[in-house]
Amino acid sequence: MFPTVRVFLWWFLVGATMSLAVIMVQGGIREIMEAQGSVWDLKLVELLTTIMGGGLLGGCIALILDRIKKA
Repeated sequence: MFPTVRVFLWWFLVGATMSLAVIMVQGGIREIMEAQGSVWDLKLVELLTTIMGGGLLGGCIALILDRIKKA
């Protein structure tokens, strides 16, 4: 696997995990579990987009810093 892809994937996972941790600390998981109706509605989409956003932020910042380090 390319080193750039490995850097991105590692920091994507770190960013996504940190986003999930922040959501859990704020009580977001409890709100989803206690929500009335289908869990697959808007609440789950909001949760997944937040986690993906955190992962993308972490991965992209890592790629930028890796590129600066190599220059």
